[in-house]
Amino acid sequence: MLNIISTSLILDESEMSVAIKTYHSIKEITDTMDKEIADSKSKLGNYLRRLDDIRAFAEKSRRIRETVMKLTGKKNLQNETLGEIDAEGLKIILDANAFHELTAIEDAVRSHQEYLQVLQRAQEALKPLDQLSDTEGLEFMVIEKRRVPQRILIKTI
Repeated sequence: MLNIISTSLILDESEMSVAIKTYHSIKEITDTMDKEIADSKSKLGNYLRRLDDIRAFAEKSRRIRETVMKLTGKKNLQNETLGEIDAEGLKIILDANAFHELTAIEDAVRSHQEYLQVLQRAQEALKPLDQLSDTEGLEFMVIEKRRVPQRILIKTI
C-alpha cells in the first residue's frame, strides 16, 4: 500500500505566517538565517531521497500499466478517470497511485528549493549590514514572512 504524502511534506503553519522579531545584533540575525538555511537544506535532502524512492516505485507502476494495456488491448490507460475532485481549490485524489504521490513530492521539492533560494538571497542582502558590528545602543526589529526577513527596522535604544 502506498503511503500518500506524509505530513513531513507539508509546511508548518508557522512557516507561512508573518512575525516580528527583535534582535540585538546583525550577527544574531545572520546566525538565525544560517540555522534556517541549514534546516531547510536538511529537509530538502530528505525530500530528495524520498523522491528517488517514489520515482523507482512509479517506474515499476508505469511498466505494470503498460503490460496491462498490452494485455487488454487498450491504447491508453491515461485517459481513464483520475478520480480527482476539486473542492474550492483543494484537490482531492481518490485511489491515489505512485504517479500522484510523485507529483506531490516533486511539487514539495520545487517549493522547498524556491524557499531555500529566497533565504539565500536574503542572507546575501544582509552582508552589507555586517559593518554594524558595534551594535551597542541599537535594536533590530525584523519583519519576517515565512521566516525570511522582509524589512529591518534599526532603532536606537
